[in-house]
Amino acid sequence: MKNKKCTGIWMDYSKAYVMSLENDTVKTTELESEFTWEEMQYAYSRNENLMHNKERNLVKDYFESIGNSISKEDEVVIFGPTNAKTELFNILTTDTQYSNIKLNVLPADKMTENQRNAFVKEYFGVDK
Repeated sequence: MKNKKCTGIWMDYSKAYVMSLENDTVKTTELESEFTWEEMQYAYSRNENLMHNKERNLVKDYFESIGNSISKEDEVVIFGPTNAKTELFNILTTDTQYSNIKLNVLPADKMTENQRNAFVKEYFGVDK
């Protein structure tokens, strides 16, 4: 465990917390999707097709930013309450850039910061 780079990602479609384990402590980076409620309303008011295209592109960018943040990790667990985690997992497993990373997906509810940190530590076997 000491030499492995391990990260947990709690995510939904609007926000991701990328939690890297460093010396038995969790360092968290927050990433947000650009596809906000306001952005959706604006795009939808102009054209429903525009809204779907904009959503697809912004979600793609969001997933890419998460992927970029874990490109040097050895093991990653992705967890959260929505299907976003499964979509990200599918994207990462089909991209050869991430083929050396051990990936796992687990269901989880909404969590506080302490709950997310405890989840990551427990998953990777770090004493609390």
